[in-house]
Amino acid sequence: AEGFKEIANEHFKKQHYSEALEFYSKAIECNPQNAVYFANRSFAYLKLESYGGALEDATKAIELDRLYIKGYYRRAAAYMALGKYKLALRDYEAVVKACPSSEDAKLKRNECQKLITRLAFEKAIADDSRKSLEETIDYESIAVEDDYKGPAIVGEKITEEFVFQLIDTYKSEGKLHRKYAYKILFDVKRLFKKMPSLVDVVIEDDEKFTVCGDIHGQFYDLMNIFQLNGFPSPTNPYLFNGDFVDRGSFSVECIFTLFAFKLLYPDKFFMSRGNHESQTMNQMYGFEGEVKAKYSGPMVEVFTEVYNLLPLAHCLNKRVLVMHGGLFSKDGVTLDDIRVIERNQQPPEEGLMCDLLWSDPQPVEGRSPSKRGVGIQFGPDVTKAFLKENNLDYIIRSHEVKPDGYEEGHDGKCITVFSAPNYCDTMGNKGAFITLNGKTLKPEYTTYEAVPHPNVKPMAYANSLFNLLSF
Repeated sequence: AEGFKEIANEHFKKQHYSEALEFYSKAIECNPQNAVYFANRSFAYLKLESYGGALEDATKAIELDRLYIKGYYRRAAAYMALGKYKLALRDYEAVVKACPSSEDAKLKRNECQKLITRLAFEKAIADDSRKSLEETIDYESIAVEDDYKGPAIVGEKITEEFVFQLIDTYKSEGKLHRKYAYKILFDVKRLFKKMPSLVDVVIEDDEKFTVCGDIHGQFYDLMNIFQLNGFPSPTNPYLFNGDFVDRGSFSVECIFTLFAFKLLYPDKFFMSRGNHESQTMNQMYGFEGEVKAKYSGPMVEVFTEVYNLLPLAHCLNKRVLVMHGGLFSKDGVTLDDIRVIERNQQPPEEGLMCDLLWSDPQPVEGRSPSKRGVGIQFGPDVTKAFLKENNLDYIIRSHEVKPDGYEEGHDGKCITVFSAPNYCDTMGNKGAFITLNGKTLKPEYTTYEAVPHPNVKPMAYANSLFNLLSF
C-alpha cells in the first residue's frame, strides 16, 4: 500500500491527477483502513473537480481517524466547491479547535464565515421584483474618451468589420470600451431571450458544421481554432457547447468574441449553456473577478442575466442532440421535455436542467451518483434507450477533459469534445473540435496543441473563495 501511495504522490507532484487517483485507489485496495490514503485520494478528486468523490473520501478519512486534521480540510474544501458553506464552516471550526495556533485554519474559517454572512445579507435584501439591469444602466449615455483607440459600434448592429477589429484589439491585449461591452450584452440578452431551451438547427447536406467544447477563457487557443478551421461565417457555422469562461484568465475576451459572432450571425452561430455559466462557479473560478478587474461589479450581474437565458441544448437535423453535460437521472425524457424547461434561473441541484449541465457518461450500464457531487453518471444502456425514445443517431457533449480532446463512448453513441488544450496550463491534454455535414452527420475530429499566451496565469482573477480549496 505504501508503495502505491508513493507512486501516486509522484504523479500528483507532476500534476498527473488521474494517474495519482489510480494509484491511491490501489493503495486503498491493499489497506482500506488508512485515513491518509482516503484523504490523499480526496485531494486528487478535488484537483479533477470531482467534488462528490472528494467529499466521500474525506468523510471516510474522518471516520477512520477522527483526529486526522487533513480529513476535515479536504471535506471542507469539497463542501465549499459544492456550495455547502455552512457545512464547510463546521469543518473549518473543527480544524481551528484542534489547531488553535494555525493561521491558515483561522484564515479559511474567517473567509468562509464572511461568505456566509454576505450571502445571508444579499438574500435578505433581495427583491424579486427589482428591475433588470437593462432598465437601470443607460449605456448609451456613457461617454467614450477621446484617447480610446479600440473598435466602436456605429449604428444599431454589429458589423463584420467591428468583430475583426475587436479580435485584433484582444490579440494586442487591448480592451473594448465599456459602452460597447454593455451594448453587446444587452443586445445578445434580447436575442437569447427569444430562443427556446432546445434549439433545432438545420444543416444543409453539403454544409460543414463545427461543434466545439469547453473553451474556459483560453482566448489564444480559441483563435487557433479559427485559424485551423476558419472564422465563423454564413458558410462556416459553429456551435460552442458551454463553459466559455472561468479558469483561463482571458474569459472576458472569449465571451465578448463569441457574443459578437452570435450577434453578427444569429442563425449560423450557436451557444449552449455550460455548468460554468453560473453565478457560483463564476465567483469561485475567476470570471467574476476578471470582469470586476476589467470592467465593474454591475457588469457581473448583467452577465448573470445573460447566462440565465442561454439555450440548454441543440438538435442537429433532428438526429444529433448536443448538450454540455449529459443525459438524465430518469428514463422516458423526450426532446419536448427539454423544450419546455424554464431555464431563466441559476442551475438547480437536480432535475433535467441540472443533468443537461452536469452529468457524465460511465462505461458500465445503469446510473450512478456523480463523483462531481452534482448530476449523475449514465451508462451505455441509458444512452441507447434515450436515442431510441427520441429517434436520434447519437449525442455530443463536453464537460470533461480528454487526453486527445475527444472521446467516443457507448459504442460511438456518446461523443465528448473538449476544446481547451493544456487545460489550466497544467493538464497536457490536446484540444479538439468536431466537423460534420448535414447529409451523413458523420463526426470528423481535428485535434491540436495549446498555443502560447501572454504571461497571465490561469485563475489570476480568482478571489479568496477559491483559496479555500487550496492547502
